[in-house]
Parts: sequence; structure tokens; C-alpha cells
Amino acid sequence: MKRLILWLAIGASLFGARAVTAAQVNIYSHRQPELIAPLLEAFTRKTGIETRVLNMDRGLLERLKAEGRNSPADVILTVDIGRLVALKEARVTQPVISETLASNIPARYRDSGNEWFGLTMRARVVYASRERVDVDRIDYEDLADEQWRGRICTRSGQHAYNLALFASIIAHDGEEAARSWLEGLKANLAHSPNGNDRAQAQAIFAGECDLALGNTYYVGLMQTNEKHPEQQEWAKAIKVIFPNADNRGTHVNLSGMAMAANAPNRDNALALMEFLSSREAQEIYAAQVFEYPLIEGAQVSPLVAAFGELKPDTLPLEKIAALRAEASRLVDAVGFDE
Repeated sequence: MKRLILWLAIGASLFGARAVTAAQVNIYSHRQPELIAPLLEAFTRKTGIETRVLNMDRGLLERLKAEGRNSPADVILTVDIGRLVALKEARVTQPVISETLASNIPARYRDSGNEWFGLTMRARVVYASRERVDVDRIDYEDLADEQWRGRICTRSGQHAYNLALFASIIAHDGEEAARSWLEGLKANLAHSPNGNDRAQAQAIFAGECDLALGNTYYVGLMQTNEKHPEQQEWAKAIKVIFPNADNRGTHVNLSGMAMAANAPNRDNALALMEFLSSREAQEIYAAQVFEYPLIEGAQVSPLVAAFGELKPDTLPLEKIAALRAEASRLVDAVGFDE
């Protein structure tokens, strides 16, 4: 309750009661301010519309629900299909009908009810030791093979990034096969799941394991981390393998956006969303966060392109979102995190 009161007080000081301004748009964001700043600066230069950002690592959905009709939020920026769907299910978003958005964002990367839209995508790949792994092709299903016994690391099976991957396995292979696969993957773990994706690269660097599950953008973040140069060494120790490149493609997830249900600056919010879906904006954003643009023909950052060619799984993200609860039950059923 104290935290909620503090949030509301901060919101009032940043945005005012409803913050309705002719040339303003209010953004609630999961992404760090420095990552989206170049994007928003480009929008303001192009439109004259000023942006105000409230960055929240946690509690964004709870805040929107608590603010209700009095929320100053216009546009919500977040990551992961689970979070995007959770916003819609909590009824803190609204449908947006836009020919621009429909044209720029492929159908499999947006909500069929037009309440959320992808911006850029990240792939859930295999980090492999450059020194100890001599294969360059692998399928997710292969991670359950005995040849990898005691050689794999990953973060919690209940983390959103893994749940989305596991849901995609259910969608492609069925529940029973997915359960058997999770049991095999668990048997091949070098130790209990822990840490984040960067920690998995660190574990490979330290020789604790040879393979790990991780998102592509973390590799870019580690490679360019001047504040913590040890992470550059972790990144040098691994190579990126895109699973299922020879068949259905690699599982991908999203960074995305939605319009807040009670957006006080709706026209400005729509202008921002349409700009964010443009080739110009997606190339800026993708370069900042080391992800892949969704718009056809948009340029990938040279650093990301160096990972290799990504063939994305074409499974609609809505279908993956619908299977996340089932994936979570399987994680518990096989004791994956134990």
C-alpha cells in the first residue's frame, strides 16, 4: 500500500491529474529511459509532440489498474508476449484501428483485437561454448538428448522468456511430448536453474556448462557493456545458435506497445504508435536494444546481423500466449526448478 501511494504521488508530480496537453503524450515504460530516448527524440523532431516517460521495472500493470479512469498514461511500452496479453486481460488497454499499424506490423505479431502491437523481436536461442561445442546446428528438441547430460544451463523455467518458449514446444509437439522434453532438458542441466540470461553466458565462460538458453539481445548488451567489461569476455566465450533453423524456425518474442484504456491524449498516442511502427523508428529502436525490426526491409544492426541469419518461427504469438499457463503447469509437474 505504501508503494502504491508513492507511485500515485510520483505520477501526479510527473504528469498532473490527467495531463491533457495539445502537444504531449505520456508513456509508461518497462524499458530503461536511455534505450528509448533516441526513439522519442526522433518522434518529437518529426511531430512537435513532447513525450513524458515514467519508467517502471515492476508494478506497471498494478499501477494502471490502481489509477483506473484517472490514469495519465497514453501509451504503454513493455516486453514479452505474456506481459502484453496481461495488459489486455486486465482491461487497461483499448483497441486501436489503424491502417498504418495493420500495414507495418505482420498479423502474427499483433493482437487480433488490435489491443497490442509488436515493435521489435528477440529470438530465444542457444548460447554455446566456442571452445567446447563444435556443432552449429541444433533443434530445441535436441536439448533433451543424453549427449548434453550435465552440460546445459538456464534461468528459471517459470520466467516469462522460458514459459513462452515452452509454450511454443507445446504448440508444435503437443503436451505429452513437451512434458517428456522438459524432463529430458531437466536431466541435462548442470545445476538448478538460476540467474538471468547474462548469468548463463557467465556460466559458460566459467566452464560450468556448455549450452544455455538465452535471448539474442543480451549478447549485444554484453558485447557493448563498457561499465562491466567482464561481460564482454562472457560474450566472447559464446556463439549464438538459432534452433530449428532447418525446419520450423527459431522461437521469437516481442517488445511491444499498447494504447492505455483511458488515454487522455489519444490522438497524440496514435501518432506515437504509428511512428513507432515505421521503418525509421524500428531501425532506431532495434539498434538501441539489439533486436530485430518487424517491418519488412528494415535494417538489422550490424552487431545483431553478425549473430547469423534468423529464421523466425511463424507461430502466431497469440497462440503462444494462450499456452503459457499450460507451460507453467508442466514446469511445476516435472519439478524443473527443483
